[in-house]
Amino acid sequence: MPAAADRPIVFLDVDGPLIPFGGLGRRYPAADPEPGAHPLLCRLDPADGPKLLALPGELVWATTWGEHANEVIAPRLGLSGLPVVTWPDSDDEPVGGRHWKTAGLVRWAAGRPFVWVDDEVTDRDRRWVAACHPGPALLHRVDPRTGLTDADFAALADWLNAAVRRSAGHA
Repeated sequence: MPAAADRPIVFLDVDGPLIPFGGLGRRYPAADPEPGAHPLLCRLDPADGPKLLALPGELVWATTWGEHANEVIAPRLGLSGLPVVTWPDSDDEPVGGRHWKTAGLVRWAAGRPFVWVDDEVTDRDRRWVAACHPGPALLHRVDPRTGLTDADFAALADWLNAAVRRSAGHA
């Protein structure tokens, strides 16, 4: 296993991938039974925590939940505190129609291989990252109606395992 600084990064969005918005006939509880809790927290799947921990990468929150993700989301998934990407306080629209998170994630990765798990990734983001990030990257779009599925976890694990093999010189 590569050293932590050499491991790929797994940037995690919350709303959509971990808290699905519903649809496709899937039923969710009406609200979290915990008084005062965010009403959609009941949609978190505790089984996602072990699946995330099994991925060969460094988990990092890439969400507007910020540090609140460590306080509210992480314990429900069985995760300890994760690093958090902080976003600039800017209302500027990104150039070229890419997502507002894209450039910040590339800066945060600083050349390391990374996966970005989000429900708002587009081909514009993929093209920009391919042109501006010196390392390998997978921008993985999750269907926000269902959240992360077993197929998503398999795709992430396959890509991350290949990235680890490449970095170890076994590709």
